[in-house]
Amino acid sequence: MTSELWRKLRAEAEEVVRKEPLLASYVYACVLNHKDLQSSLSFILANKLSDDVMPVVTVRELFEEAYAASRDIIDCAVSDILAVYERDPAVNTFLPVILYLKGFQAIQVHRLAHFLWRRRHTDLALFIQSRNSEVFAVDIHPACIMGKGIMFDHATGIVVGETSVIEDNVSILQQVTLGGTGNEQGDRHPKIRSGVLVSAGAKVLGNIIIGEGAKIGAGSVVLKDVPAHTTVVGVPAKAVGTTGERTPAQTMDQNIFDD
Repeated sequence: MTSELWRKLRAEAEEVVRKEPLLASYVYACVLNHKDLQSSLSFILANKLSDDVMPVVTVRELFEEAYAASRDIIDCAVSDILAVYERDPAVNTFLPVILYLKGFQAIQVHRLAHFLWRRRHTDLALFIQSRNSEVFAVDIHPACIMGKGIMFDHATGIVVGETSVIEDNVSILQQVTLGGTGNEQGDRHPKIRSGVLVSAGAKVLGNIIIGEGAKIGAGSVVLKDVPAHTTVVGVPAKAVGTTGERTPAQTMDQNIFDD
């Protein structure tokens, strides 16, 4: 799937060059000058993250080392691209996902930070987290475990705590917090099961489980476990029905009155 997606990305890039000559140098630098997806992503993300302290060449080497050591990182990136393409009605080609959508980019930066964290490069991982927050306004602790097929829609203001778990095929919108309830230690953050939709502005707090295929209404504050395929809304959040689909993350339907 990776090679097939890469061919599509290159074809779309060539079309952009034909249609928008002013973007030609940018598109060549980001896509057409590269041999594969990992090379392209390492270039794009390193140029986003680098600063006066950490030059782009150094950051790019970190990405390339991670991609070489763990093929899963690129496989997850492919699933993340497909998730955005399939779920976001504003996206009808693949290229904008890797070039412009900071939710996708922030997730890929987290994957590097998590790679470093697991290999006990904790200070370096925290540096990457800090740059992720500064550049994309998305703050994900490097220890957070994240699956594949994740979409952060719009993404601004998303905060994810240290012991959070986000399983496969989850959609999270802007201003969402997966946080704790105080200064407690240990396992203290939410576990988001597969297929869940967490709508804009929701706060999910504490070591609780959001069951498979659940839906969290916009602006809700969730303090207790949510059963699978259940819609909750309010402050504090309460169950208001069952989801009309098995995977709300796919449909992105935030209208709780349909449930």
